[in-house]
Amino acid sequence: MIEFLMHEDKDNVGVAVVDIKAGSQVNGRSLHGKSKPKVKALMEIPLGHKIALQDFKPGDTVIKYGEDIGRVVAAIKKGEHVHVHNVKTKRW
Repeated sequence: MIEFLMHEDKDNVGVAVVDIKAGSQVNGRSLHGKSKPKVKALMEIPLGHKIALQDFKPGDTVIKYGEDIGRVVAAIKKGEHVHVHNVKTKRW
């Protein structure tokens, strides 16, 4: 079963297509590529929210849709929830 999707192989976050339970091993798929990553969810990830596919440190760039969508403002571990509490836009 696929629990998250990536738009491009270079994306470093996936989008949950189901509610993901903490501790579960989840499978992903790239829509425009061949990537099929597997990640252990470290926390609950609600449907439509992002899961980290790598460790991030503050200042790192989040890639979704193959594009830069923001700057990491708090450390994020692979498998954690990526949202407004740890990523901010670079526009402001």
